[in-house]
Amino acid sequence: MPTYKISISGQVQGVGFRPFVYGLAKSFSLTGTVSNNEEGVVIFITGFKDNIRHFYEKLIKNPPPVSKIKNPKITQIDFLEFADFNIIPSSKIGQLNLSLTPDFAICDDCKKDIQNPENQRFNYPFTTCVNCGPRWAITKTFPFERDHTSINDFPMCAECEKEYSNPADRRFHSQTNTCPTCGIVLILSDNLGNIVPSTPQNIFKKITKLLYEGNIVALKNTSGYLLCCNAENETVIQKLRTKKNRPNKPFAVLFPSLKFLQNDFILNVHQLKSLTSAERPITIIPLGNYKGNIKLNAVAPGLNQLGVLLPYSGILQLLANELNFPIVATSGNIHGSPIIHDNAEAFEKLNNVADYFVQHPLEITNPQDDSVVKFSSRSHQKVLFRRARGYAPNYFDAQLNSEEKVMAMGADLKSSIAFYPNEYLYVSQYLGNLQNFDVFSRFTNMAKAFTTIFEQQPEVVLVDKHPGYQSTQLGKELVQKNRSNLIEIQHHKAHFSAILGEHQLFSEKVLGVIFDGTGYGDDGAIWGGEFFNYEAHEIARINHIDYFDWLFGDKMAKEPRLSLLSLASDEMIAVLKGKFTPNELKTYQAIKKTNKLKTSSTGRLFDAVASLLNITDYNTYEGEAAILLENRIMKYHLKSCRCYLSAAENGISAKEIIKNIYGDIQNGTPTEQIILNFLYTLAFSIIELAKAKNYQHIALSGGVFQNTTLIDILTALAPKEIKLYFHKNLSPNDENSSFGQVMHYLNITK
Repeated sequence: MPTYKISISGQVQGVGFRPFVYGLAKSFSLTGTVSNNEEGVVIFITGFKDNIRHFYEKLIKNPPPVSKIKNPKITQIDFLEFADFNIIPSSKIGQLNLSLTPDFAICDDCKKDIQNPENQRFNYPFTTCVNCGPRWAITKTFPFERDHTSINDFPMCAECEKEYSNPADRRFHSQTNTCPTCGIVLILSDNLGNIVPSTPQNIFKKITKLLYEGNIVALKNTSGYLLCCNAENETVIQKLRTKKNRPNKPFAVLFPSLKFLQNDFILNVHQLKSLTSAERPITIIPLGNYKGNIKLNAVAPGLNQLGVLLPYSGILQLLANELNFPIVATSGNIHGSPIIHDNAEAFEKLNNVADYFVQHPLEITNPQDDSVVKFSSRSHQKVLFRRARGYAPNYFDAQLNSEEKVMAMGADLKSSIAFYPNEYLYVSQYLGNLQNFDVFSRFTNMAKAFTTIFEQQPEVVLVDKHPGYQSTQLGKELVQKNRSNLIEIQHHKAHFSAILGEHQLFSEKVLGVIFDGTGYGDDGAIWGGEFFNYEAHEIARINHIDYFDWLFGDKMAKEPRLSLLSLASDEMIAVLKGKFTPNELKTYQAIKKTNKLKTSSTGRLFDAVASLLNITDYNTYEGEAAILLENRIMKYHLKSCRCYLSAAENGISAKEIIKNIYGDIQNGTPTEQIILNFLYTLAFSIIELAKAKNYQHIALSGGVFQNTTLIDILTALAPKEIKLYFHKNLSPNDENSSFGQVMHYLNITK
């Protein structure tokens, strides 16, 4: 009988792969071993040749549900004799070269366990198995073994050991296995630190009562703290907004169950699949014919959509079992700061926000916000607004071709870090705005974590060209420390490279359309409305939104009225007088006359339109004006649209668009139609420019392409001979900059 060595890499640790291999080998009467190593899973197997062939085919075609196989290899080796088939301890003889395992939402089997009074895990909030539970959130290092995670602080009891050792059990070799006897205990206290007496059987009833009565509860989940309150109580929602310093930005809402959610909303198949997936992200749903009792204007002011989610951990599931109303479940932080994960820090920073705390002693080593997804209403294009829990830190399907160890520092506003230390590319979870000190500390720790886990220092460090970015400064410090090579990559070229890399378009001729708020341009201007040509490993800027004045630095992004001031013609002076005091207007217009800094920012064009239409003159959160614009559109017909440009195929003039919108306002055109015309103008210009220059591929990136109505209009306008490419596994916003920097370096810079 022959012996074979099978090596499998990919997402194969912490997903029940070894127990699955064990059961499969037994079913084919094979002997041998399976273990984790630094590259994934290695199997030695002896038996009849046909049995091994069938075993291998079944393993590759039908692996465990949350695994992702990459590079399977089977090689016949010298005969090895085994008495049986066994799972053996992991070995690590080299540096890691495998996917890191993300967190998985609670599975249906574990849900049944915690709801079954006859089960030992009845009401136990940290119930997991090989198919579900936290992974990246509790990881210290790899290979993924219990002693490489923070769960190791809770040694298994005899009953858990029995499950762990039983091949017939769902928790056979489950590294996160605990139970009420040996596991983690929740503690309920008030914001003065007084313990509220509770038991595992009544703690969630008490939390539910507190929420119903109008209290704010800071709940430590498995990936970080959540701030929760009753979504049907406007008073407590406004109280949370005030205390969290978040006046208008929408909150996410946790529904007790899918049945409850479907009573309130009509869900399509794409939304349903997202809400019940292993990633379990917040999914943004149009309000449409909403039938529930949520205080919508308090939860999502001015919006016709709502971010909803279903329970994804044992803690949230047990809370949901007691709830008969939806709750706000927003990141546990003060607005602008990173999600809190440490008990002492939570009590220090949130005791003026929360009335009560639900805490536990499990250390969270990699805190993550909830991921956010939206689907466009017509073409059902998936848009990842925030890539974090459930998705990070892996990126699959990248074409990689370098022996160098590369770290990319990304951008500042929506930061992430990408690391390429082996055959895999790792992209961290969304980390936040680096202007916040705590976010920058989290960002720095993430860079250290990557180099520690992989025992590699970067030989090349990639940074944005913007000299003032915190990410750029940290990259330069890494270069000095490790004597690495420093490469600067222009912001929008990184965006373009990200979409090229995601769709593997480096062998094509592609029109790149990069629309966002800001980015430091090669000419010193503030770019943000860019058209690029990619061909034969070169990127060239071929067009852009006509330059207009960039005024008052970062203040311009916070006050849409300043964008309008920049773009307004003399005939709009009456409009401007309604938005500025006489002294402001006189001063600002004088500054405008001497201003030298120019911009092509699409984001600021959106701001100007929102201000001109009196939708908002101030942004209380990033992108607010653009979101409010899109939310004015309900139903539309493209045949009713008109273009605000006289020669769209030649490019985009922001001033011409604003002038024509002003004309429509004067003529009494409805606001909704003007907004639709504006989005149509952008989409029409993109398609016409592509036609004029004979492009067959258009790749689109930048935060503006979170606008799902714009995506649908583009999709409708594109002729059959032109193919559009949108992000699918990364966010179109600055989160993708780190990935794009790596793609640019490997495919264009080198």
